[in-house]
Amino acid sequence: MTTETKLPFDQEYISSFSKEMNEPNWLTELRMQALKQVESLPLPRPDKTKINKWNFTQFEKLLVKSDVYSSLEELPSEVKLLVGEEATENSLYVQRNNKPAYLSVSKELQEKGVIFTDIFTAAREHADLLQKYLMTAVKTDEHRLTAFHTAYMNGGAFLYVPKNVQISEPVQAIFIHDDQEANIMNHVLVVAEDNSNVVYVENYISTVDSSDSKFNIVSEVIANANARIQYGAVDTLAKDTTTYVNRRGIAGRDAKIEWSLGLMNDGNTISENTTNLIGDGSFGNTKTVVVGRGEQIQNFTTSVVHFGKNSEGYILKHGVMKDSASSIFNGIGKIEHGASKSNAVQESRVLMLSEKARGDANPILLIDEDDVTAGHAASVGRVDPLQLYYLMSRGIPKVEAERLVIHGFLAPVVNQLPIEGVKKQLVEVIERKVK
Repeated sequence: MTTETKLPFDQEYISSFSKEMNEPNWLTELRMQALKQVESLPLPRPDKTKINKWNFTQFEKLLVKSDVYSSLEELPSEVKLLVGEEATENSLYVQRNNKPAYLSVSKELQEKGVIFTDIFTAAREHADLLQKYLMTAVKTDEHRLTAFHTAYMNGGAFLYVPKNVQISEPVQAIFIHDDQEANIMNHVLVVAEDNSNVVYVENYISTVDSSDSKFNIVSEVIANANARIQYGAVDTLAKDTTTYVNRRGIAGRDAKIEWSLGLMNDGNTISENTTNLIGDGSFGNTKTVVVGRGEQIQNFTTSVVHFGKNSEGYILKHGVMKDSASSIFNGIGKIEHGASKSNAVQESRVLMLSEKARGDANPILLIDEDDVTAGHAASVGRVDPLQLYYLMSRGIPKVEAERLVIHGFLAPVVNQLPIEGVKKQLVEVIERKVK
């Protein structure tokens, strides 16, 4: 199916939708401006992946009706596994399709002035804060999909941490997709003011086996001076879903943004992850694990862009391709002129498990400053037959031997993930996908 420029919902509908959500005028105007830009802007051009025939924009429903959860006991069993034993004491937001379905904010966060809520409540009750930061890391007019996202945003979360606030507990959001007609245009905005610290973990999970749903996900992560944000995510969306996800961070002076991403969708996916190191002494670290299977096509572009002096950026990605799956892994370390004493390091490795699987690792260094350090490593290969032979000679069946090899290949990334909850969830997802 080719991507058409005809929009599924017109200006009158979007204006009515915004008013129904009781959004401030500036947000309604932002939506309307974006809607005008959608048809004239081009699609993004991910390297070596043709997406002109992918359907990102044609669907019949912007909202589906879903029930809320009165307690955690009502969550589906697979979702309960993501929550953990201390869920009632921690801060948790659950969105069911397009519906804010459950919210619990700990007493500690409330006392410290932390804001954690759904994106629509944030627009109504914290409009000034939302306006200050919304669509500042990701610009509306970058391409058709960012404009489309702004115009049709129908879910998401807002997390705001005031100055000098250190949060000891992880803050978690779970986005459940359990309706085949649901289309998700989520916007997640995480802001840490000066000298603050927060760990945010999110899960995208489909409880349907297959769906023709469209996902357009944008996350903006803002770490101001000397702040630290650890952002963990495990995405497990269903087969046949079409997903565009853009997670982008801005790090101020001496700030840190650390990404731990398990990208485990079963449908076609375009993923962009960029960290802009704006301030001197800023730090960005992205660790990504991917398992592709079936006939899915995926493109993962990870970038760290250095603007500040003495900034450090690290990229570590390991991917496994099964069946007829294919993936492109682009790693970009860019040091702008003036970002002296900066350090850009990246490593991408892809393991292919079958003759029809395809993986491509492309390390890219763009250096516009002399006094810097930069390096990269990349490899693409198949399972070493000697490893399998050794394991099988010890009485281990071939299927189990392959499973052990895969876990061993992904372990260097999984073991380095700083968020224990993400690590545990990721290991369980990997186990399911490589059986």
